[in-house]
Amino acid sequence: MNKCFSDEYDIDFFYFTSKRAIQQISESVFVGLCRKVGTSQVVAMRRDVMDISEIVENQVTKSDEDSVMVSGSQREGFRLESSDVDFMFWPNNHRVIWDLSQSQYYNTRRQTLILCDCSNSPPGYTLLYLLSPSMDRGIQRACNIMYNRQYISSSNYIQVMCSALISKMSRHGPCASGTIRTIEYDTAHCFVCDFWPPSASSWIDRCHSWPPPYFVDNIIKKGCHFVAIGHKLGCHEDLEWRISFSLAEQILVYAMNHCQFLTYGLLKLFLTEIFNNGVGDEDKLLCSYHMKTAVFWVIQQNTIPHWCPQNLLECFWVCFKLILKWVYEGVCPNFFIPDNNMFLSKIHGKKQYELFMRLHGLYEKGLTFLLHSPTIRPYIINVLHNPRLSICTDEHTLISEAEFDNNLYSEIQAHEALHKLNIHSYMRSLETKQQMIGLPFLTQYQNLLIQSRTVYVLRSIAFIFHMETYTHKNKLRYRADKNSCHMLKLATKFGCITDMLFIAMYYYKTLRYMEALSIIEMIKVKLAKPYVMYMLHVDKEMYNKAVGGRSWSTKMRQTVARNITLDNEIHYISELIPEQQSALQNEEATLYVPPFILLYMLEILCYRHVDTMRVQTALDDLQTLVQYDQGQLIPLPYRDISWQILGICQQVTGNLQAALYSYQQSLRQDPFNCIQTATQMRIEQAGSLN
Repeated sequence: MNKCFSDEYDIDFFYFTSKRAIQQISESVFVGLCRKVGTSQVVAMRRDVMDISEIVENQVTKSDEDSVMVSGSQREGFRLESSDVDFMFWPNNHRVIWDLSQSQYYNTRRQTLILCDCSNSPPGYTLLYLLSPSMDRGIQRACNIMYNRQYISSSNYIQVMCSALISKMSRHGPCASGTIRTIEYDTAHCFVCDFWPPSASSWIDRCHSWPPPYFVDNIIKKGCHFVAIGHKLGCHEDLEWRISFSLAEQILVYAMNHCQFLTYGLLKLFLTEIFNNGVGDEDKLLCSYHMKTAVFWVIQQNTIPHWCPQNLLECFWVCFKLILKWVYEGVCPNFFIPDNNMFLSKIHGKKQYELFMRLHGLYEKGLTFLLHSPTIRPYIINVLHNPRLSICTDEHTLISEAEFDNNLYSEIQAHEALHKLNIHSYMRSLETKQQMIGLPFLTQYQNLLIQSRTVYVLRSIAFIFHMETYTHKNKLRYRADKNSCHMLKLATKFGCITDMLFIAMYYYKTLRYMEALSIIEMIKVKLAKPYVMYMLHVDKEMYNKAVGGRSWSTKMRQTVARNITLDNEIHYISELIPEQQSALQNEEATLYVPPFILLYMLEILCYRHVDTMRVQTALDDLQTLVQYDQGQLIPLPYRDISWQILGICQQVTGNLQAALYSYQQSLRQDPFNCIQTATQMRIEQAGSLN
């Protein structure tokens, strides 16, 4: 047993193994997981927001383009540090079928059909060949001729797709992997089939107790996907495709009750914080997918009669022992196609023995090995120190209204942007949202996202109108300006407090300095309210007094301040164009600016034209904020752009020496916004003028 807890808690070992103690510790761990992973309401909100975001995205996309689906931990509702984002793309004008009789359901003039050939592939894998020539050049390049048929090579296809993606991405199995700032993501280009695989028909027969019939029917109707990777022991590895049940798995996770979901979360934490902690990537033989598969099997086999907070650790232990059994036998059966042994080419021989010995060593220690988890340890120790502690597992008491709202607004902002490159895409998006607002099947969270996305689209169109009509005749410019102002004012009626900064930017851009300053003063008054919520900072008591129990739409308009996201394809104000261009060169679509930084910047720029006496006061306020803020108004990742903006303001007011210092400070920060090229250019420019 690890020294960090063996001496201190030896006397408590028997207490730890008694039934009542396990139940009490389970309740404590349940509370900890609700705070770490999320309550059932928080998880449901995350799923709702992501679901409607995907629906809107795919409705805006033309029918002959790719569809996209987010899968993996993020889609399931996790927001752990280890939760990456997985994207699946597939062409809408190609469909896979299992037999020729299914071709009757398609218009072959519009869709290219692909037929499965599973005859010589291991369970869970298949070959795909075209029934008619594809017009897609990428697919054409990926084809190999065999038996007078055009087979789509999985190896060639992933190579073609990776070569077409951005330079920051690298190949990882069937995916192109990359990082957007601090978030890791995988992109898998695949094909879709509208029919359930015949090889998975036995799964339907097993669904007696779980999942419920509605979920089973929904899963079967959704079909499956094919991802570009072959079986290492297959006869045609480079040609084979793996049958993917990502969508089915997502629906199954949604079908879990919250204790089942938290058991899955606890297994993920065990994997990242205990078992794989400090282990090299090549030695990480067990992955999150194995954990999820174990939970699926345990739920369906009805091994545990009651999934509840008091039994959480028992649920975890049953899943852990099943994984131990799989490793001992060298067989991890795929949940949908049990003949597909997911250990077959990876866990065998010496690696299997070593993996089993590591797991068995933990098994011998019992549940005490969870004390190695920094997330779970405090909740176990709390009970060991206070054996008579009464623990409330009512989820409504575990998170305040303000905390939940903060989670909601963060989730909304993360999914509000649509990075389209032309006005027509934005207009189509706006039309889609107008049709969806208020639909009866939408949850309140989904309506809020649609509202927030409408705000985003309105302000984007407003600035694009100005960009595209700037050189036109006066009459056209006047009409575009009128429309832009109308859209920006409409957006502020539904957006949060800091969305008003986009009107101020537009007024500054169009030389209406007094109007811009008037908006800035209004924003200052609103931001000075004691109940304003920014990032994780909020006075919960004042917040509840001001807007407790009111609609989220009202709360967002009156209390929420958010970081400003600038689409780097759109020019907002000329002073930030070099920074946007620098970020674009580094393939970053968005520039993130703290609202208080942008507010002071606009104030300084406007005062230069209407009241030079007040410029220095505003500049002093900005400098004090940048130099002395401790992360409350300037999140640490945004210090690069904050120092940069201070330097820009110092330079335009003539203080070149101070500007040089600020630019140098910007370079010393974490390059979150990827503006270093612009910073170097400004340093050279300021140095030549100094």
